Amino acid sequence: MSKHPINVQDGFLFQQLKANAVLAVELLGGQRMEGQIKRFDRYAIVLQIEEKEVLIYKHAIATVAEISG
Repeated sequence: MSKHPINVQDGFLFQQLKANAVLAVELLGGQRMEGQIKRFDRYAIVLQIEEKEVLIYKHAIATVAEISG
């Protein structure tokens, strides 16, 4: 029997979604966005920034970090 590999990315994103945490997402181009994850899938995340929802493709993300506050 083969085991499925642990998906660290999905685990991290799901934990932040449940905690309703504010995240800093830095894109490969250097732009920084701050907001809360509303949903995500294999290819993208939806970040709530103030009153807008922004779709960000995962291949464009450099880093994701929780903002302590």
